[in-house]
Amino acid sequence: MSTPPLAGAGMPPGAFSGTQAQGAREVNTASLCRIGQETVQDIVFRTMEIFQLLRNMQLPNGVTYHTATYQDRLAKLQEHLRQLSILFRKLRLVYDKCNENCAGLDPVPIEQLIPYVEEDGSKHDDRGAASQLRFASEERREIMEVNKKLKQKNQQLKQIMDQLRNLIWDINAMLAMRN
Repeated sequence: MSTPPLAGAGMPPGAFSGTQAQGAREVNTASLCRIGQETVQDIVFRTMEIFQLLRNMQLPNGVTYHTATYQDRLAKLQEHLRQLSILFRKLRLVYDKCNENCAGLDPVPIEQLIPYVEEDGSKHDDRGAASQLRFASEERREIMEVNKKLKQKNQQLKQIMDQLRNLIWDINAMLAMRN
């Protein structure tokens, strides 16, 4: 926390307080957006609390309940609604201030925000794209070869398993004939 300079130190009296008040009034638009975001989060939190209070309240279905409890819950609900109203007013002020700060800005067309390559660079990109295409096709060819070899190995394993199954079947048949 800094202290203001003395009035006799080269500044007229009251000059610092004016600039300090002006600095306090000028708020960055980004910080206003952050304040607005926090306000929205507070609004959501308060709304959830209101719904929690309403869910916990009993309906007037003829059951007698304590008047003090009812009055306490009603007071809490009214306090939350009052705070919610204040938060909405604060959000409106932040929104208006942001619009005021952004009013003088020229809108930037979206096309200018998207980077693109100039004509000289497009030839280089074509070569890069061609090499990428070549690399992708080589990789695809290698994958196809591996798949072909894998299918062959699977076929061989299937033949071996069939031969083993037939051999075991024959052995079991001979053992059954022997008994």
